[in-house]
Amino acid sequence: MTISRTLAGLTLAATATLAATALFTPAAQASAGWGPHHAPGRGATAAGTLSATGEDHADLPTADLVRIKGKVSDNTRGGSCGYAVFRITYRSGSELPFRHHTVRDCSYRTPKEFSFKYRDVYQVELKVCAEGKAAKPSLTCLYAGTWKTLYLSK
Repeated sequence: MTISRTLAGLTLAATATLAATALFTPAAQASAGWGPHHAPGRGATAAGTLSATGEDHADLPTADLVRIKGKVSDNTRGGSCGYAVFRITYRSGSELPFRHHTVRDCSYRTPKEFSFKYRDVYQVELKVCAEGKAAKPSLTCLYAGTWKTLYLSK
């Protein structure tokens, strides 16, 4: 009888310790390297890191802050450029709209570094393209092929 009471007491103490630890543990943090990802024909390359902090697992799970750092490199000669296009899906009320964040490099084999951050992020996707110099990527770049998922809040 005393052994079972002792075990019950130890179990209760261990459970209380785990609960207290969970209360004081900082918000979830995810960090990962991504890439290299290439444009079709390897005309451009992008690689970097992504860190997500403060994941909130409410009705629409999101990360409080996502930081993305990396390099995009144009591997073509002439008038073409390399584009790293990020599709950032974020929470706005009960909706999940998205926006594009584009990084362009038109200097042959001289990588361009970038760094940016967004709040309340649900998903980050990437597409790498190589095409003519323009203010923004073409519709072909945005809608042909598949997006690579870099981060998805779960």
